[in-house]
Amino acid sequence: MSITQPLWTLGEVIALFDGVFFERYQTRLVKGEDEPLYRPADEQTPYHQIIFAHGFFASALHEISHWCIAGAERRKQEDYGYWYLPDGRNAEQQLAFEKAEIAPQALESLFADASGREFHVSVDNLGGDVAVDRDAFAEKVSARAAYYREQGLPLRANAFCWALARYYRHQDSLEAAIRQGKAILDKSLQDADP
Repeated sequence: MSITQPLWTLGEVIALFDGVFFERYQTRLVKGEDEPLYRPADEQTPYHQIIFAHGFFASALHEISHWCIAGAERRKQEDYGYWYLPDGRNAEQQLAFEKAEIAPQALESLFADASGREFHVSVDNLGGDVAVDRDAFAEKVSARAAYYREQGLPLRANAFCWALARYYRHQDSLEAAIRQGKAILDKSLQDADP
């Protein structure tokens, strides 16, 4: 199916995310400048913020994927309480980075697919002296994405992926796509009640 919705503008992805999740999770997607950051609510800002870098659509999808995996306790901590080492990681640090990035990048790949976009893995160690096997990492990300397709996505990831697909692939309006994503969340809560 060809994509005829506005191609990958930040306004639409922000509207989809905020529309599906703000009411239930008090979380907004925010265009940032340099580095991405998750910031929990505080006295100055009464909602949680997923801040993505440089206004890049792919960065928005990537940061959303981290949020979709983070549990309730992690979402109370800045950057979910995770470490991050910039470019220049040694071999051990790079392996730890890649291990932590398999699931988020798998979700990002599914979000990109739902949006009709091409996905590229990121080993994110451009300044390092360590040889990075991008193909091996890409295979691990692809395998995890296949696992998610077969076994099901985490709840929030499923709701967002559904909203993206409804908007970009099925040409639903933003409002209809948001309703579909919220319906995924609502159904899970109903199923959880005894």
